[in-house]
Amino acid sequence: MAPVSKQEEVWHHITCSIVHAFRTFEQVWEELCADIRDGFLTSRVNVPSIRTAMAKLLKPDPELADMIHKKCTGLSNWYGLIPALFPNAKYVYGIMTGSMEAYLKKLRHYAAELPLLSADYGSSEGWIGANVNPKLPPEFANYAVLPNIGYFEFIPLREKTEDVEKDKIDSTFPCMEPKPVGLTEVKVGEEYEIIVTNFAGLYRYRLGDAVKVVGFHNSTPELQFICRRNLLRTINIDKNTEKDLQLSVEAAAKLLSDEKLEVVDYTSHVDLFTEPGHYVIFWEMNGEASEEVLKECCNCLDRSFVDAGYLGSRKVGAIGALELRVVSRGTFQMLLDHSVPAGGAVSQFKTPRCVAPANKSVLQILCDNVVKNYFRIAFGSM
Repeated sequence: MAPVSKQEEVWHHITCSIVHAFRTFEQVWEELCADIRDGFLTSRVNVPSIRTAMAKLLKPDPELADMIHKKCTGLSNWYGLIPALFPNAKYVYGIMTGSMEAYLKKLRHYAAELPLLSADYGSSEGWIGANVNPKLPPEFANYAVLPNIGYFEFIPLREKTEDVEKDKIDSTFPCMEPKPVGLTEVKVGEEYEIIVTNFAGLYRYRLGDAVKVVGFHNSTPELQFICRRNLLRTINIDKNTEKDLQLSVEAAAKLLSDEKLEVVDYTSHVDLFTEPGHYVIFWEMNGEASEEVLKECCNCLDRSFVDAGYLGSRKVGAIGALELRVVSRGTFQMLLDHSVPAGGAVSQFKTPRCVAPANKSVLQILCDNVVKNYFRIAFGSM
């Protein structure tokens, strides 16, 4: 992770962590000002090691406390909070693709006119590409593959019919995957799964990322991240990715704008214990919406999944009515708190967008905090 200068010229983090930090700031800023003014930590901070460390650093600073208080009270709905607190900031630099796209709207609100720059494309297994067009909005970020990092191969996700006929694939292997292609053999407009062999010892390791080739930078392909392949929601013949879920939630969340509400966070679950199985969407809001609005949000969520397999399965009753479960305020904070003691780093925490039945502890937290639930009315109706 790139270092942050003393002048706060760069913010570099996972987007959800930045948004989470400032949402927390909204709730505790007055308490924080009091701590700075008095030079003593609030009792809210109850970890002994943190209190001991802060006691050595924190000194009374009424002038700084007054300045922060003045800037916060001068903001309208916290718009422009980042440049207000950090006037030397030049841009916000973080991971803003994939599941992080869900936080971009809120981050833009906090950042105001500050540019948002998507970080380079990497994974736990190593770096893959560099963002060579940093001025593009994060939603359209492309990454040029770094050919000296490792040896990359690509499994085509959509093989053209004429190619299949040309190669005369044996009908005995109807489910055989397409043959991987090399770095220079990919085609613009096609989607692939990445395979990497690197100096760290990985050999033909499947990252599980689906990417689209959008062009070439010199001779190396530029990739656009599409989704994680293993995060598909499927019951019958449906296949909905985390991107499909994001678009569905964004469409439904627009119905909350008239009530000046927003979705704080969300996730999903495929409930196979009912007959037939159905999608469950958990979401947390920053306030209470009317029954009518929430019912329409549920309908909109279901309508917004446009996968042909899902639509067909819903029409014939192979997939049940979508269920919206509204959880209480702070539920997704509980998921974070659950992750950190288990060994996870706060800065690396990502809200799971699809909770598998095997992840019983997370699913239990969500189910225990459901305050309202709604089912889609008859499929095809408004």
